[in-house]
Formats: sequence, C-alpha cells, structure tokens
Amino acid sequence: MTTLIAAPVDAAAELVTTPRLLLSPRAITRSYRALRAALGDVTLYYAVKANPHPAVLAAIAEAGGCFDVASPAETGAALATGADASRLLSSNPMQSRPAIRHHHAAGIDTFVVDSLDEARKVAAEAPGATLLARLATSGAGSDWSLAGKFGADPAEVFAILDLAPQLGLQAAGVAFHVGSQQREPERWIAPIDTAAGIFTALREHGHRPWLLDLGGGFPASHAVPCPPLAVYVRTIEAAVQAAFGAHRPRLIAEPGRALVGDAGVLEASVLGVAHRAGRRWVYLDAGIFNGLTETLGEAIHYRLRTSATGAPAAAVLAGPTCDSADVMYRCVDLPDDLAEGDRVWFAAAGVYTTSYASAFNGFAPLRTELTDTLPCVG
Repeated sequence: MTTLIAAPVDAAAELVTTPRLLLSPRAITRSYRALRAALGDVTLYYAVKANPHPAVLAAIAEAGGCFDVASPAETGAALATGADASRLLSSNPMQSRPAIRHHHAAGIDTFVVDSLDEARKVAAEAPGATLLARLATSGAGSDWSLAGKFGADPAEVFAILDLAPQLGLQAAGVAFHVGSQQREPERWIAPIDTAAGIFTALREHGHRPWLLDLGGGFPASHAVPCPPLAVYVRTIEAAVQAAFGAHRPRLIAEPGRALVGDAGVLEASVLGVAHRAGRRWVYLDAGIFNGLTETLGEAIHYRLRTSATGAPAAAVLAGPTCDSADVMYRCVDLPDDLAEGDRVWFAAAGVYTTSYASAFNGFAPLRTELTDTLPCVG
C-alpha cells in the first residue's frame, strides 16, 4: 500500500502548471557527500541515465564525482560539466561500434562488457582499453530488477577477462548490479564472493585484476522501508574483507537513485474523478508515459501527499493518456474529497521520471524546475 500524507495546498499553487519535477541541486550535493563519506574508499560513478539534467550533472561534478555513461549523448553531457574523461566509465555491456569509437575518442578508457564478442568489439574500436566483465545477478530483493538482460555466468566472466590481454585490453576485473532500489543489503555478498573467486582464478593464470564495480542499488526513500545506509556499508565492507582479504581490489560503485532520488518531488494535478463498478478512479496529468514509468507493475511505491484533507479511501490512480496501461496503482488510499484541480505530490521522484518520460498521446514530458525548498511529503 502506498503511503499517503494529506496537507493543505498553498494558494499560490493555483498558478502553477503541472506536471512538473521540483529538483534541488543542494539536496543532490548533500546526498553525494553522505554516500561518499559512508562508503569510504569506494569511488562513486553517478549513473547518468537516472537523471541527466545539466544541474544534476553539475552538482555531481562540483562535488568531485565521476560518471557512469551508456551512450554518446550521456558522454557529451558528462564532459560538458568540465569533468575530465578519466572520470567517465562506459558501462553499457552492448553498444554499437560507432558508440564505442565515440567514447574512446572522447578519452574514456574503461568499458564494461558481458560477452566475448563484445570484448572483441571493444578491442577493435577502443584499442588498449581497460575491461570490466559484468557478472549476472538474480536481482532478488530489489524493486526494479535488472536480471536477465545483462550479465554473464562466472565461467564466461573468467573467459572474457582471460582473453582480454590477447586482444590488447587490460583485464581490470568484475562488475555487477544487484538491482535498483535494493532493499536487502545481503544481496551484495554472493556476487562479491563470486568475484573474489574469479580474481583468484585470474591470478593463477598470470593476470593481475585490480578493480571491482559494486554497481548501483542503493535506495531512495520510497514507501517500502529499507535498512539504514550504515547497514549497507557494513554488509558490503564485511563481504569484501571476507572474500578478498589481503588482495582487496579498488572499489567503485554506480549509484543513481541514492544520489538524486530524494532530491526531487513530482507535482501533478487531478484531472477528474470517476466512479464505476464500485471503484473510484482518480486521473492525474502525470502517468506511466510522462513521468511515472517506474510504477509499471507497481514496482516503485512512491510516498504521496495531496492538497485534499478528507478521510483516506481506496482508489485507482491513473494517468492522462488514452491507454489502459496508464494506471499507476490499482489500490491506494486517497482522501475521499479529492477532486478536480487538487494536487498530488510524489516524493523521491528525482530519478527515472524525466529521463523515462515520453510525449506519448501528445502529453508533454515533465519539465524540471530547480528549487532549494522541496515540498514536504512526510
């Protein structure tokens, strides 16, 4: 059940056009510094796909962060902050040859792959590059699983890195991702242990792997609670110590949601309310296609606040398009007096809202407004 907090709306809000994403660069800087301090020697590569707004990238760059890029456009956006190409990591395991050439020409020297053919492609288009091989994970415990599309089994990861020097590439080590909004810190333990075994096997074959990419997965403050950040840090550190011992590698991570999620609030307006077959339907001007893609399958449960103050009552929450898939939540408590023109705020919406949004059905994607004061959504 999605959490609801009712609160009155300011009269000035009547003049605001929705939907919009309210985004705080200061909050991004605070989140970056907090995660960086908590993770110690782990270098943070912000996942640009989470929110590529120039203000987001500028805040990360100014705080000293690095960037995880997946396309030439993301590379260009990251470099536009003034960050050196040495602070960029190409993490998309399957890319076109022109894309690889673009990254390489821009100065990126580290690439993630998850197949032998892709390693050969990188060798041809980015000669001398540093290679990370992506290990598959189950995605269990996460709200947005990344399992299936990416990642190789341990034997394949070893084969990729064992071949790398023959291709003129540097066999750096292993990357993995435990799934976005990972609620169970212990899900890092198994891939860390597997990676350590691969490192041992590589050393026995004369290689010197030195880099472990812990991926993303660190959570934002959504409705389903997660353990404190300190629990994630203790769990990961203990796993690295137990698995690698004296052979501790350099550690990097690719957070997105944990850095920018809580720095944004999505504001929408009620288009109308309908009652049919004993159910109340509430329609907003933001939906699956223009900002709330992560509610597909009710994967991400946002914390909500509304401008109405009535008693909570069950409702279906839907978006504005003429598509039956445009339904965010099939059963959510909303005030019984919620009506046309009222406002609904979605907390922790700084990531995967504007970046996923389309103009389907002629409804414009979210626009971003920068602010130092985010609405309180509990």
